[in-house]
Amino acid sequence: MSGSHADSVFREKYGPYALVAGGSCGLGEAFAEALARRGLNLVLLARNAERLEALARRLAGQYRVAVSACRADLADYDRTKEAIAELGLPIGLMVYNAAFAPIGSFESVDEERLAMAAAVNVKTPLLLSRLLCGPMVENRRGGIVLMSSLAGGQGCPKLAAYSATKAFNTVLAESLWKELRPHGIDVIGCCAGAVLTPGYRQAEKRKPAPGALTAERVAEQTLLALGRGPIVVPGAVNKLARFFLARLVSRRTAVDIMSKNTGGLV
Repeated sequence: MSGSHADSVFREKYGPYALVAGGSCGLGEAFAEALARRGLNLVLLARNAERLEALARRLAGQYRVAVSACRADLADYDRTKEAIAELGLPIGLMVYNAAFAPIGSFESVDEERLAMAAAVNVKTPLLLSRLLCGPMVENRRGGIVLMSSLAGGQGCPKLAAYSATKAFNTVLAESLWKELRPHGIDVIGCCAGAVLTPGYRQAEKRKPAPGALTAERVAEQTLLALGRGPIVVPGAVNKLARFFLARLVSRRTAVDIMSKNTGGLV
């Protein structure tokens, strides 16, 4: 299948607009660019209006697609919902990439940061999936991409709230994949390993974890797997790691291994 024909099929299935939540930089920017390259119009949601608008201008100019930059705090679902409604655009694909990761010993993490992790990582992707799948069911086409993490496969000391919320997204993606598939909607959860984003480099003081991938590779492999779900694990090393931790060792051993990998987080 030629690239242009593949892009046409992709647009027909998931267009005319794709919404990228957490779409101003890093992995969200990589998803936005990969979708614009396929010819989809975009709705980009994030808190940083300046970065968001700069990205929107670049993608619109480079790929000749319509891009709406919408400043939104994804911890506030009600306001996010209002912002999407005000745009009134037909959204055929949602990529929920936004995440908040309180890092550090659990007893030292403020309640507000834990509540924000629950809001950004659980409440908003859950309710946005419900909000946007309604029109998709009516149209009998569409897609949902939920970013999870290898950290969600078992407990991760110093990332307790993050790993727990990512486990939620994995199970949500699996459930929706089965439930929405008869309606023509593709759902996939991406269990990514370390992604070489600015945020990761800032948090991780040691050299990158084994299997670390660029944001561009993670986004591209995830979109190529859409429709083949329910779960994609980008990167051969990460696939082996997930199989090893889930199938070959005890849960206790898996947590011990993850503890060594997250020990450098501060």
